[in-house]
Amino acid sequence: MPTEHPSLPKNIPVCPVRGSVIYPTMVQHIDASRALSIGAIEAAMSGEKVILIVSQRDKDVDDPKGSDLYDVGTACNVLRVRKNPDGTVQMLVSAVARVKVTAYTRGDYLRADIEALPEGKSGGVELQALARELREKFETVASGGRLNTESVQTIQGKEDPGEMADHIAFNLDFKLEDKQALLEIDTVEGRLRKILTLLDTEQEVQAVQAKIRAQVKEEIDKNQREYYLREQMKVIQKELNGEDDDGDEAEAFRTKIDALELKPEVKKDIDREVNRLSRMHPDAAEASVIRTYLTWVTELPWNVRSEDRLDVGEAAQVLDEDHYGLEKVKDRVLEFLAVRRLRKERAERGEISADEVNKGPILVFTGPPGVGKTSIAQSIAKALGRKYVRIALGGARDESDIRGHRRTYIGAMPGRLIQGIRTAGTKNPVVLLDEIDKLGSSYQGDPSSALLEVLDPSQNQHFTDHYLGVAFDLSEVMFIATANYPEQIPAALMDRMEVIDFSSYIEQEKLEIAKRYLMPRQLTQNGLKPNQITFTDASLEKLISNYTREAGVRNLEREIGTVARKVARRIATGDAKRVKVTDKELDRYLGQARHTPESENKEDMVGVSTGMFYTPVGGDILFVETSIMPGKGLVLTGQLGDVMKESARAALTYAKSNAERFHIDKDRLDNSEMHVHVPAGAIPKEGPSAGGAMATSLISALTGIPARHDVAMTGEMTLTGRYLPIGGLKEKVLGARRAGIKHIIMPKANEADLRDIPAHLRASMSFHPCETVDQVLDVALVGGLKALETPRGSSAPVVPAPDTEAPKRRGGRRTGASA
Repeated sequence: MPTEHPSLPKNIPVCPVRGSVIYPTMVQHIDASRALSIGAIEAAMSGEKVILIVSQRDKDVDDPKGSDLYDVGTACNVLRVRKNPDGTVQMLVSAVARVKVTAYTRGDYLRADIEALPEGKSGGVELQALARELREKFETVASGGRLNTESVQTIQGKEDPGEMADHIAFNLDFKLEDKQALLEIDTVEGRLRKILTLLDTEQEVQAVQAKIRAQVKEEIDKNQREYYLREQMKVIQKELNGEDDDGDEAEAFRTKIDALELKPEVKKDIDREVNRLSRMHPDAAEASVIRTYLTWVTELPWNVRSEDRLDVGEAAQVLDEDHYGLEKVKDRVLEFLAVRRLRKERAERGEISADEVNKGPILVFTGPPGVGKTSIAQSIAKALGRKYVRIALGGARDESDIRGHRRTYIGAMPGRLIQGIRTAGTKNPVVLLDEIDKLGSSYQGDPSSALLEVLDPSQNQHFTDHYLGVAFDLSEVMFIATANYPEQIPAALMDRMEVIDFSSYIEQEKLEIAKRYLMPRQLTQNGLKPNQITFTDASLEKLISNYTREAGVRNLEREIGTVARKVARRIATGDAKRVKVTDKELDRYLGQARHTPESENKEDMVGVSTGMFYTPVGGDILFVETSIMPGKGLVLTGQLGDVMKESARAALTYAKSNAERFHIDKDRLDNSEMHVHVPAGAIPKEGPSAGGAMATSLISALTGIPARHDVAMTGEMTLTGRYLPIGGLKEKVLGARRAGIKHIIMPKANEADLRDIPAHLRASMSFHPCETVDQVLDVALVGGLKALETPRGSSAPVVPAPDTEAPKRRGGRRTGASA
């Protein structure tokens, strides 16, 4: 047994250690990295090579003082010291005695005054009994597999009971306080009793572990090793603490779901997923999928709504501040607000259900680019006091964009509708389905078909996203779709939406928009003050007609921005302080005019009539020229489409069938080549509405009667001479007015469309509604129908086609003109 060591120095260096205790007779490696410890080791090596190893009370203290260390430690002989390249020191020590510290002193390192602890007397039957009991308990504990074989054999080979107790304490995972208490006991019997108590506790823990192991084994599959270990931890916590973990993730989801106030059938499905998560290992792959799913579900606004602003006057003011014109759209929004307000009042009186109050309309805005379809949707949301969500559908060709992915796929997520509603945070936002006419389709499905349910008021209250797997109510959402080409939208989808058509802005509207919105915005973006640059109305009008050709105002804003930048440069360089932009100075800032609108002919001409056409960027006039020469047949030039060619053939047939009445020589008809040309030849042209102009040009050339230069016409003709309605009358009339035309021939069936034309334009022009081609000819030809039906001699002279080439269009060109 160890005895006192009178040879030990009374004052030795101290090396503090963290989390471990060394007992006498042990040989151990100690790694030192702290300056305090390295200094103590160097002092020991330069002295008597004796050092005190003592444990810290708190292992987190990096620079311990004497008060941070225990009063009992182990005196050790330093056998070997090795310095590592990283500056740390490795020391091999042999523990020789328990010692008590009487005082600590601090310099560059710690030193301690020590005295050896005397070993109490031991022996007799009691010691033998304790030693035998210790061996038996240790064998029982060791059989649990907590120690490696080498350590077990080393401990069992110890004959001295005290040494055996020390080695057991060192190798088993006892608390630091228990190991230190064992070091401080000065009798072998006391140490044996202490270690037996610790082994009894260890046996109890192992027994509970065995019980836990049996319980868990009944509940889980043997292959789920990782899950098995986690379950062990859960049961351990329950056995030791007597309660479940309050921070359980599944319970947190349950609390959130209960707060959502879901419908019973929806809550049932979601609770099933929560239960699956609670039984699953947190790190399992499917647990991550369920966790993501439940996060989506709990973040959706199932019952959160924006309170609608039901003041119709205030909403009208907001719409007027943001947009000029667009009266149809504004009226429809204000109508919705008025109806919503009345419904709410009736619901408060109990006359209708609350569900009827929240129904949202489904609108589709159709029209050319740049006329304000997207921006008015933002203003509608602002006027209603609702959140705004924009979903760009251009190019979408996967059904999952609308309905989401099924959760069986890796990386699955909800569709863009559910994503947008989560972003909005309310269940009644204004959702803009932008460019709905540009949806595609592929082998992955047709998104337009998926929208059938979304945009059906009778179905969308039970919309089921593939990812969610439960119904989500979309009936309170105000859906607004936009489209440039409504004919590209499937009929079934179009039938579910209320169409509001956006026509092209007229020049007066563009002028007002430029002054109210575009100029202030561009001045701000280019750092100019309102008093530093002014545009005259004449300059803006020239900018609109000669530098842009569009239905909307996007290019107009770009051109205003170009002028503003050039003016900003002049002001920044000191060339000017204030600039007034006139129509004559536009060339200085923007160069030569890019577009020159067609203008009317200066005189009446034989074989030349004036038609009208419409494109998405506005309307204009075109000329139909006919030349008669010896030969046979009908020649059509000017890049005419099939429908327009058919109109020319129908016009020729009409002329032939009425040749006798119009006094057209039959030999002339049979032996002449009729060449019909529509300038400009590089621009494709299509549509049936040039029928009247074709007939007028042909008959004028065949009879020699000039067509009036101040008359433009539009309308489809039939072989029997009926004059049928057409589209785009407003745009065509605006284009004709810009060209200087005073008289408009139109189908009588289009009279109702005149209401769309501003009153001041209607007052400055004459409109001639016609039901037959005869009525058209009566207005379009000089002398009218009376001149046609009056004999003009045996034959009319062959009149060559006059040189009436349309003015050149500098810059852009009309594409896809529809006559």
